[in-house]
Amino acid sequence: MNEVEEEDKAEEMTDACIRAVVESIHSSPTQAVLYLSGGASLVSLFCLLPALGWLMSVPGASNTVLEAVVPYSRMSMIQLLAKIPAQYCSQQTADEMALLAYNRALKLSSPGSPVLGVGFTGSLATTRPKLGDHRFHLSTRTSDQHWASTVTLSKGLRSRDQEEKISSYFLLKAIANACKVSSTFDSELIESEVADDYVRFFDEDQQLEQLINGQICFKVYPFSSDMSNDDRKIILSGSFNPLHDGHLKLLEAATSICGNGYPCFELSAINADKPPLSISEIKDRVLQFEKVGKTVIISNQPYFYKKAELFPGSAFVVGADTAVRLINPKYYDGSCDMMLKTLTGCKRTGCTFIVAGRNVDGVFKVLEDFDIPEVLRDMFVSIPAERFSMDISSTQIRKGSGMHM
Repeated sequence: MNEVEEEDKAEEMTDACIRAVVESIHSSPTQAVLYLSGGASLVSLFCLLPALGWLMSVPGASNTVLEAVVPYSRMSMIQLLAKIPAQYCSQQTADEMALLAYNRALKLSSPGSPVLGVGFTGSLATTRPKLGDHRFHLSTRTSDQHWASTVTLSKGLRSRDQEEKISSYFLLKAIANACKVSSTFDSELIESEVADDYVRFFDEDQQLEQLINGQICFKVYPFSSDMSNDDRKIILSGSFNPLHDGHLKLLEAATSICGNGYPCFELSAINADKPPLSISEIKDRVLQFEKVGKTVIISNQPYFYKKAELFPGSAFVVGADTAVRLINPKYYDGSCDMMLKTLTGCKRTGCTFIVAGRNVDGVFKVLEDFDIPEVLRDMFVSIPAERFSMDISSTQIRKGSGMHM
């Protein structure tokens, strides 16, 4: 076998290894968002095409890749980060991209799926001589881990195509590792090119702390065994102090009204009128859902118009007492126009409100008892009283059992 034939055979073996790794990635439950940039030199998009091509060409890509974004220009990167980075091509920028990608993946993923955010920025060979190093920075973020790596390549050793391929190998390996998939193909670095790696693990308390301080937008506890392929969420929000039978039956009734969707509960760690919940309080309330096998989302958004941005297309399950506050200008600085503008914004996200009967000022009322502005009427769907008419108050349960808030 001559040298050319040996090279061809080695390339075929590498291609087969890569395909096997990609197939394993697509078979994993992880769903990912990738933010990939050329960095300071704004190298060509094509330096990332090998990795994207490998991921997208193997059947099952839609199981894994939720979105791949290439902020190609400086202004695109500035808008992605919402600031001017200290350095476009740096580990810090890759880390920030990975965290943004992780939060984006949370919003796009199927309920309860493990998600992955990937950030890449590089400065590789161009048609003109470069004064600085040829390097790239990679970062991956999952719920419990942040991994980062910087690779500096030997200048002048490889062609542009070869540098592109090496960066793509590393990108694919990083995705495989985050998906807990083994990758055996050679990254083709020489002995002097050692990757500078860093990994940090997050326990549950640290994850919740990051949620409270706004680093991550929400955390899902997928306790339900009734998983759904429908991305639309049917969400019952509340403080759940405590969770009771009325909550469970209300969500069940709303799900039967909607006909399809993924039913789940949502607890905001941030309260509009009270201090944020402590980590121990959140964990105690989450435990209630684990005991009954129901999925709960912990968010940091106390207002429905912000929840609508976080969970677009969702159906929010509310009582009539909440519905009447939603349409009351009193809660919008007394402005009817502001109320209409805010709820119209919710409507544009595709969100609806499923409304159950509730005691309002001592009288049991249903949606039809209120005058909903015509432009908003199709956002509100009533649960007939014969489908659900329980009115159990968590406050009353706490008082009756001697619980303290």
